[in-house]
Amino acid sequence: MSGTMKDGRRRSPLAMIAMPLMVILWTIPTVGLLVTSFRTREEAATSGWWSSIFGGGWTLDNYRGLFENTSMGSSLVNSIVVAVPATVLPIMFAAFAAYAFTFMRFPGKDVLFIVIVAVMVVPIQVAFQPMLDLLGPRGLGINGQFVAVWLLHTGFGMPLAVYTLRNYMATLPNSVVESAKIDGASHFQTFWKLVAPMSSPAIAAFATLQFLWVWNDLLIAKLFIGGGANKTVIVDLQQMLGTQGQGAELLTAGAFLSMVIPMIVFFSLQQFLVRGMTSGAVKG
Repeated sequence: MSGTMKDGRRRSPLAMIAMPLMVILWTIPTVGLLVTSFRTREEAATSGWWSSIFGGGWTLDNYRGLFENTSMGSSLVNSIVVAVPATVLPIMFAAFAAYAFTFMRFPGKDVLFIVIVAVMVVPIQVAFQPMLDLLGPRGLGINGQFVAVWLLHTGFGMPLAVYTLRNYMATLPNSVVESAKIDGASHFQTFWKLVAPMSSPAIAAFATLQFLWVWNDLLIAKLFIGGGANKTVIVDLQQMLGTQGQGAELLTAGAFLSMVIPMIVFFSLQQFLVRGMTSGAVKG
């Protein structure tokens, strides 16, 4: 293994030891989860998961029972239905807002941006009671429907999205936007054909974080969707934890299934995540 990084600097010996150790520590629970999901109930209750790695006795009955005896299949679909719009909507609105904050002039622009940044530090829990009143029977009457969590995740995700995208767009060469104006392009044309494609690393980075947050969310899904037919996979797992207390093998199978789609999203957009989160550190 090379002792130097891409920029020519030598790797710290401590980092070379710490990084593999951290990878191992983070990987062991996932491997244990995967192995346990293929074990029988008797084996899971009487021995550690590591004893089955090379010992055989693996079975698909847990996954078969998960889809035949629980609502895990529909819950996975519900989570996709929740997560995709709740990721796309805040990015769409925030991208337009970030463009305005970066390349347009209007009164109170700096004050409004400061307010948006300040909202980021407000705990989302303080908004739950007003939102329950607004979305519940005394308000819009959409509590328990997908549109309720779409609106909530859009609202809660917007401040960070605007902040992230605006800081990224501020690093883009202003001459490109000025040239588009000289050529007669409108703000929308400039945004859609120039700024948005150039901002794709930041957009992909926020999309990854937002998707993972929405997918793994329990509190909002529990309060505003509940445990009915529209419940998400995380709510379903939480309910299984109460009804399958002795069925660890079913819980681990469900937990591993719930990890598959986020893992696909993360590894697909990993390079954009790193570029998008670090691009604003150095301008140029």
